[in-house]
Amino acid sequence: MQNKVFIIAELSANHNGNLDQAIETIKAAARSGADAIKLQTYTADTITLNSEMEDFTIKGGTLWDGRKLYDLYQEAYTPWEWHEELFRVAKEEGLVCFSSPFDKSAVDFLENLNVPMYKIASFEITDIPLIEYTSKKMKPMIISTGIAGYEDIDLAVRTCRRVGNNDITLLKCTSSYPAPLEEANLTLIPKMASDFEVKVGLSDHTMGWLAPVVATSLGAVVIEKHFILDRSLGGPDAVFSLNTEEFTMMVKAVREAEKSLGEATYELTKKQSEGKQFARSLYVAEDIKAGDVFNEKNIRSVRPGFGAHPKNLRDILGKTSARSWKKGERFEWK
Repeated sequence: MQNKVFIIAELSANHNGNLDQAIETIKAAARSGADAIKLQTYTADTITLNSEMEDFTIKGGTLWDGRKLYDLYQEAYTPWEWHEELFRVAKEEGLVCFSSPFDKSAVDFLENLNVPMYKIASFEITDIPLIEYTSKKMKPMIISTGIAGYEDIDLAVRTCRRVGNNDITLLKCTSSYPAPLEEANLTLIPKMASDFEVKVGLSDHTMGWLAPVVATSLGAVVIEKHFILDRSLGGPDAVFSLNTEEFTMMVKAVREAEKSLGEATYELTKKQSEGKQFARSLYVAEDIKAGDVFNEKNIRSVRPGFGAHPKNLRDILGKTSARSWKKGERFEWK
């Protein structure tokens, strides 16, 4: 990754089973300013069971309540035979292309495509065998934490480090679709970075792009956001995805936030130094003759800033002038 915030456009299911739409989405993500495009590598059979048991029916107030897990993933998955073409298009567009594997076979498949990094999805953070197998490939690991408490995150990080992989980025995430802004808890970003001594970013499911900008100000090094050509296309993830115009605005806002952060230094910029001419300094406010006493009427702290520092005024008042001064002269004190 790079020094600036690494902005990932998540393709997810926003291809709607159409390869041409997937390709156009990648091209639009590049035009919108993304640094990377992320896929998801699974099939319905590698992520769940085709079961009629109640446990496999979605419930709990989600967008997908009442649907079978198997049916949802059968609709949403990105065909593996598309991957090589999508990687090629992304490279042509100047994007980093990588994926979230959901089982070991997906990792093996992605290794054959020379994937540059891996993303562990929030719901897979407890799949320690998958994290261990993936991290052994010694590629950068990005891990979402949407359903994880401290112990879950700690175990995932320790699993990576145990096999010698220390290139770890945690993503603050709220696994709600869409996620309420008041549940973003972005102040956890710097704390997570300190607690686990890793890079930290944001995988965002809130509406709009305020959260990514705030996250940037809190030190996020990665922003991941679902991307769609147009929400009117529909699909499982359309509601909480940014369209082309919105994603472009988000990227612009994040880049401007980066500029505003600058560096933690007291050294003045050129503009700040030039502005010192408008600071206060000591000037002669009335004509003064030799032998006159300096007082608050004839020596004043005023703008501009070319005279003596105002801190000297206390030592000057009550002293006798050794020379004459004209009103408006810079008062110089040695």
